[in-house]
Amino acid sequence: MSRFECVPNFSEGRDAAKLERICAAAREVPGVTVLDVERNADHNRAVVSLVGEGDALLEAVFRMMRVATETIDLTQHRGEHPRMGATDVVPFVPLETATMEEAVRLAERLAERVARELEIPVYLYAKAARRPERSDLAKVREGQFEGIRDSIATDPARAPDFGPPRVHPTAGAVAIGARAILVAFNTYLTTPDVTVAKKIAKAVRARDGGLPEVKALGFEIAERHRAQVSMNLTDYRTTPIHRALEAVRREAQRYGVGVEESEIVGLVPEDALFDAAEYYLQLHSFDRGAVLERKVRAVDAAAPAAESLGSFTRRMAARTPTPGGGSAAAAAGALAAALGEMVLAYSIDPAKPDTELTEVHEMLEEARVRFLALVEEDSQSYELVRTARKARKATPGPDAERDYIDALRTAANVPLGTARLATGLAGRLRTVGPRTRKALASDLVTSLALFRAATEGALANVEINLIDLKAAGVATGELEGELQGLRAGWL
Repeated sequence: MSRFECVPNFSEGRDAAKLERICAAAREVPGVTVLDVERNADHNRAVVSLVGEGDALLEAVFRMMRVATETIDLTQHRGEHPRMGATDVVPFVPLETATMEEAVRLAERLAERVARELEIPVYLYAKAARRPERSDLAKVREGQFEGIRDSIATDPARAPDFGPPRVHPTAGAVAIGARAILVAFNTYLTTPDVTVAKKIAKAVRARDGGLPEVKALGFEIAERHRAQVSMNLTDYRTTPIHRALEAVRREAQRYGVGVEESEIVGLVPEDALFDAAEYYLQLHSFDRGAVLERKVRAVDAAAPAAESLGSFTRRMAARTPTPGGGSAAAAAGALAAALGEMVLAYSIDPAKPDTELTEVHEMLEEARVRFLALVEEDSQSYELVRTARKARKATPGPDAERDYIDALRTAANVPLGTARLATGLAGRLRTVGPRTRKALASDLVTSLALFRAATEGALANVEINLIDLKAAGVATGELEGELQGLRAGWL
C-alpha cells in the first residue's frame, strides 16, 4: 500500500509523560514509525510526525487519539495556540507514489471511526473538505473549543461532517484532512510586544493580501520574553522559507525591531533547506545530487542486508518460510529501480538537465531505498500472521480475531505497496524512455521487465492473503478491484 506521513497535533505541550503515553500507542503498531515529536510549553501543544502505509497508519493515529481523549481535558487547557480538540488536527500527507485522493480516503475513514467509537465530532478540512469554507483550517477552528461547544447544536454552519452535533465534554472536536507537505516556520522578534507580531503576521499571510500559501499568527512567548510570528508554509515551492523570512524582516523594520532567530517545527523537506541555501549563498547551477550525504545514502541504500546478494539468495533458497516470494518481488523492484537510475544518469545532460528525466531519476533513487525496506517488511508481516494465527487458536475470542485480521491486512498491504510502487515507476520510466540514450536500450528493457516481475510476484502474494481475509469474513472487493487495475496497467 502507498506510504503517507501523518502529523497529528495534540493540545498538550507541558506534560512529557502524558505525551509519551500518546506516542507509545502508535509505536505498538507494526509498520508505523514515529519520526519526530515537537512540544511547546507556551503553545501547550505537540506536533507528532508519523510515517507508514495506509491501514497501519490509520490504526496508529486512531490509537493515539483514543489515549489523547482519555488524558487531555480541554476544559482545563490553557495555551497560546488556538485549539478545538484534545487531538486538534490530523492531516494525512501523501508520499512517494501515493495520491492526494488516497489521502482523502484515509481522512474520511479515520473521521468515520473517530465519530463512531470516540463520539467526537469531526470536521473534514483542506483537500478533504466537503464545504469550500472548510478548506481553511483557521475557519474550521474559529471560536475554538468554547465557541464551537456553544454553537455546534444550533448553527448549521458548525454542523460536523461526522459525529454528533455536540462536542466531546473534555476532548472537544477535531479537524481531519489531507494536504501536501507543509513547513511550520516560526520567527522570534527582538521585542516582547505581541501587537507587533500580530501586525507582521497580518501583513505576510495570504488571506490578508500577503504571501501566497502562507498562514501566519502572532504570539507572545512568555518563557522567552519574545513575540513570535508563527507561519505555516502550505506550499514551500510557491513561497519558500527564505522569502517568508525576508518578508517578516521587512515588516519588522517598520516597527524598529528585527528577527532574532527562527525555528522549524516538525520535519522539513531537504529541498526546502537547499532552496534557502541557494538563495543566501547566491549559488549558481547548484547540483543537489553532489551533496555528500545524498551520495552516501545512495551507496548505503544498497545494504539493508549488508549480507550481499549472494547471502540473501542463500537465505531465500533455504527451507524456511522467509524470505519468500514477497521479499523476492521487492528485491526485483530494487534492482529495476537501480538499473533505471543508471539509464537516466547517463541520459541526463549535466549542462542542460531535462527536468522530467531528473525528476524520475530522483523518484527511482527514493524507490530503491523503499523497495529494500519492503524486502524485510514482507518477512516481518508473515511472522506477524504466524504469531496471530497461533494466538487465535490458543485463546479464541474477539481480541485474538481482530489481531489476526489486522495481521492479515498488513501481510496483504506490504506486497500491495510493492506492486503499486513498481507499476507507478514503470509508467514514468516508459514515458521518458524515448529520451534516454539508445546505447542503453537493453538496460531500459531489463529494468521494465524487472518492474513487471516485481508487480506480478507481489500481486500473487496479495492474493494469498486475500483468501485468508475472505475466510475470516472480511470484505475484499476493493482490494480485488485494485489488483485488477494494477494488472491492467501492464496490458
